[in-house]
Amino acid sequence: MRLPNKIGIVTAAGSGMGRAGAIRFAKEGASVAVVDLNGDAANDVVKEIEKAGGKAIALSGDLTDDAFARNIVRETTRAFGALDFVWNHVGHPGPAAVEGLDWKDYDLAMNLNVRTVLVTTEAALPELRARGGGALLYTASTSGLTGSQFSPVYNIAKFGIVGLVHGLAKRYAREKIRVNAVCPGPTDTPMLRVFVARPDSQMPAGETAESLILRRAGQTPMGRPAQPEEIANAALFLISDEASYITGVALPVDGGATA
Repeated sequence: MRLPNKIGIVTAAGSGMGRAGAIRFAKEGASVAVVDLNGDAANDVVKEIEKAGGKAIALSGDLTDDAFARNIVRETTRAFGALDFVWNHVGHPGPAAVEGLDWKDYDLAMNLNVRTVLVTTEAALPELRARGGGALLYTASTSGLTGSQFSPVYNIAKFGIVGLVHGLAKRYAREKIRVNAVCPGPTDTPMLRVFVARPDSQMPAGETAESLILRRAGQTPMGRPAQPEEIANAALFLISDEASYITGVALPVDGGATA
């Protein structure tokens, strides 16, 4: 096992990459708090983990509520006694357009992508320090490494996450708290469909969400989208002790798209 007796939190863990990560971490020996806005989805993930012999709890709520974003740390330590890692996976595609931008959409995107993870990080740091160190992982994106004509606002948020990772890594390295990010390319998840089908995304005439996903993913060197489990594998490595000398990294998991 690669996470024996570790205790962690995964946000947006009811589906997609977060779900794959929570299940994989539990198989590797971790006790996991499965956090999601959708309580039924979170409970389903917990049932799957427990059926396989793992340990997990479901925490359902809105992470844009600062009190809930902090409380997930409190509830995890109450249930399992400590905290070793957090995968701040929650995110939001935000608006595609800049002209005619709905500022409420902008605020939601920035709150979910940036503010919520900072609030949870603030709450988690004392618990990680009490364990003598730990791991903070964030989901950025290839849109946090290169520009996207389809998502300038998402660029703002995910470049911000990469900057946060760089700053926190330097600030907390001497306390043995490692801070990294995974930067997925197109990944076969429900959120990818939401992302490409946004009303202001200017989908080409005659294109569907599925055809657009296949076409764009086909343009990567590997010629396909990632599977959620492939992102979870990268997350597992960065959280585990195998990455003990890795901090401040924004790791592309993108089939070579940013090469």
